[in-house]
Amino acid sequence: MTVKPEISWADFEKIDIRCGTIISANDFEKARNPSYKLEIDFGDLGIKKSSAQITALYRKEELIGMQVLAVVNFPKKQIANFISECLVLGVYGEDKKDVTLLTASLPVKNGMQVG
Repeated sequence: MTVKPEISWADFEKIDIRCGTIISANDFEKARNPSYKLEIDFGDLGIKKSSAQITALYRKEELIGMQVLAVVNFPKKQIANFISECLVLGVYGEDKKDVTLLTASLPVKNGMQVG
């Protein structure tokens, strides 16, 4: 496993990672790889949409109400006919198909920032 190049603290401070609650999860049929369309409540930041390739380990029904961590300050990205507004964070399995979501270990207010 290779380690990425060192970055400065200032580089890290540019990344806005927040906690939000998944409020809807639907199949994303037009995605190239099996994915869900998620809607995530980030409190004062509002509801943001994301496409997530997490179908191997998660069923849609169990995602509802789960608090997840996401980068909220990337530019919007079009994936097929869907606009993704944030990047949900997860840990890749060995084959990069099994993604385990990063979550808060205790409930937190939606929109709280990782620091």
